[in-house]
Amino acid sequence: MNFQQLTNLQYWSSLFSDPRNILINIIDILIVTWILYYLTKAIAGTKIMILVRGVLFFILAQFLANLIGLTTISWLINQVITYGVIAAVVIFSPEIRAGLEKLGRATEIFSAAPVSSEEKMIQAFVKAVAYMSPRKIGALVAVQRTRTLQEYMATGIPLDADVSGELLINIFIPNTPLHDGAVIIKDNKIAVSCAYLPLTESTAISKEFGTRHRAAIGLSEVSDAFTFIVSEETGGISTTHNGIFKHDLSLEDFEAELKKVFLPEQQKPSGLKNRLLGGLKK
Repeated sequence: MNFQQLTNLQYWSSLFSDPRNILINIIDILIVTWILYYLTKAIAGTKIMILVRGVLFFILAQFLANLIGLTTISWLINQVITYGVIAAVVIFSPEIRAGLEKLGRATEIFSAAPVSSEEKMIQAFVKAVAYMSPRKIGALVAVQRTRTLQEYMATGIPLDADVSGELLINIFIPNTPLHDGAVIIKDNKIAVSCAYLPLTESTAISKEFGTRHRAAIGLSEVSDAFTFIVSEETGGISTTHNGIFKHDLSLEDFEAELKKVFLPEQQKPSGLKNRLLGGLKK
């Protein structure tokens, strides 16, 4: 097919002359639309998108030239498109490669199961605690669940940053501006640091536990937040949730607690059939 055919009424009438051809053409259009959607999604935000807009402009110009009958202009535009695309592949090869890689990540049907935001958060917590615990870097992190922690977030310094192990480690490094107080996680984001949490008034808490532990226990008494603590004195790992305080956890036990709270119904990696059927059910 060429641009002359697009302006030929006989060509268009032949496409719809047979009901079977109509069905095939509809399927053809849907497949091309799906490919163009993911291709556009993959190259969005890259320099090559500017090139694509330029090519689309020339294609539209050639279509109009053919429609009007400007054969010379149509021929010139065709030469520009033919040799311009070849030159663009050479000039924009890094961008094209990045765009294709992004396209591969966008089409996840044949790839491994994607990592959920909760799993990424758990990995960040484990990484941070694995670094801070042996070095006795004190930390206090609370994760908002169904009940809001806005009252306590108002006492902190807003961050609104993605959760990462490196950032949590950096926040709690001693003698830095953000290390004092608690970090509060909301919607898988570090909402604030340096927040003040309510201290428990229970007299049953051993005196070996300091302010961070008492603040974590206090928060668990008034909310359903999950909180973990790294002791500055011993490097011990502790958690509180729904009024239950667990201390002196190993790193493996700590990770198990995280998965119990944030991945209560963790599913096994599904095959291609299950992923396709799951996608249809959504």
